[in-house]
Amino acid sequence: PPRIADKVIHRQSVRLGRTIKLLCPVEGDPPPLTMWMKDGRTIHSGWTRFRILQQGLKIKEVESEDAGTYICKATNGFGSTNVNYTLIVIDDASSGKDSQVPEGSNGEYEDHSGKQWARPRFTQPAKMRRRVIARPVGSSIRLKCVASGNPRPDITWLKDNKPLTPQEIGENKKKKWTLNLKNLKPEDSGKYTCRVFNKVGEINATYKVEVIQRTKSKPILTGTHPVNTTVDYGGTTSFQCKVRSDVKPVIQWLKRVEYGTESKYNSTIDVGGQKFVVLPTGEVWSRPDGSYLNKLMITRAKEEDAGMYICLGANTMGYSFRSAFLTVLPDPKPPSAPVPPSSASSLPWPVIIGIPAGAVFIFGTILLWLCQSKKKPCSPPAAAPVHRPQPRDRICVSQVPDKDCISSINYEEYVAQQQHLLSQGPALAPAMASKMYPKIYTDIHTHTHSHVEGKVHQHQHIQYQC
Repeated sequence: PPRIADKVIHRQSVRLGRTIKLLCPVEGDPPPLTMWMKDGRTIHSGWTRFRILQQGLKIKEVESEDAGTYICKATNGFGSTNVNYTLIVIDDASSGKDSQVPEGSNGEYEDHSGKQWARPRFTQPAKMRRRVIARPVGSSIRLKCVASGNPRPDITWLKDNKPLTPQEIGENKKKKWTLNLKNLKPEDSGKYTCRVFNKVGEINATYKVEVIQRTKSKPILTGTHPVNTTVDYGGTTSFQCKVRSDVKPVIQWLKRVEYGTESKYNSTIDVGGQKFVVLPTGEVWSRPDGSYLNKLMITRAKEEDAGMYICLGANTMGYSFRSAFLTVLPDPKPPSAPVPPSSASSLPWPVIIGIPAGAVFIFGTILLWLCQSKKKPCSPPAAAPVHRPQPRDRICVSQVPDKDCISSINYEEYVAQQQHLLSQGPALAPAMASKMYPKIYTDIHTHTHSHVEGKVHQHQHIQYQC
């Protein structure tokens, strides 16, 4: 960023009517642009006694109103810095330092009322800043030189260093401090001087009046302005436009609308077959050479500020225009790429954190349950217990009527049933088979009985389920 390269004396003083120069010793890479302000107001070319130089600010014919705080702001693409001044204007007349002893006063410095004598001074210098005035034929003009002093001063008016006759002053005698020129003619052009004096001293001020004959011509843009300009991103720059016209022209700044962006603007105008948007324009100032000046300030330049600009000067006879291009250098510190918006970004942070945490908790619970399930032995459901029949239980489960389900038979009975089934023939065999074959044998055991007679009887029991 810019930096102050030399020592600065922040408190400056100057005598009324003198010239002072306030320096702005700043440097930087790239070289910074400077802007001056007084009491928060930007100093521009309309301040006729103020001139902004490369090294600082020059103030001519200092007036008491010039006292105040001045700031030089230096800016480049990397930052800015300020140089501050406090200006004190010393008025010798009010302090009595330069009071002179009038001749014949016998050394007395005070009048009969005891008030100290003072040389004349202008009391309304702000109304005297425009010293070069151009007016068309037939118009009027007022020249003011309001002053005070002790004793009360007198005033005389001169044109080209020759006193004006009472006929030329005419009714202006009623307004002592103002010269009113009406119905101007070309021969009224010249230098008008007001001479204000009393017994202590004398002051004067000169106005240059130009009476312009009306001609049927449109405004003419003089010089080379506006010129193509390059500015750093975020920097400040300006375009100038100087117009010569018989009467005060209207100066307007326009910016070309790029193709396809017309809908962004409420209204556009056509100039030279291209569309332009009208920009806010400041005051038009009259220059000592008779031309008119206007400036377009561009602060905090952005990429969309780049493009073609036009200065258009117009009067009742027509208009003229000239164009220039503004180039805005890329931002040396481009912003980071924006993160694409997501639906979750609009949710509050407790929800954003809670959703993943809940999912992890549920997954962990399921995983823990599965692990516990694998550790336990598999047991049959209570609704379908498996009952292993005891050896001597008689179980018969059959899907046929109970009369077909025989609980327990011995081996001889089983063989007799099978022989009887075969003797009935093939027609009855399938039907009987469907009743007999589904039986499942679950137990075959042999019983041995001993009788009293000493006989031993042995037989088998077959147990099955239908």
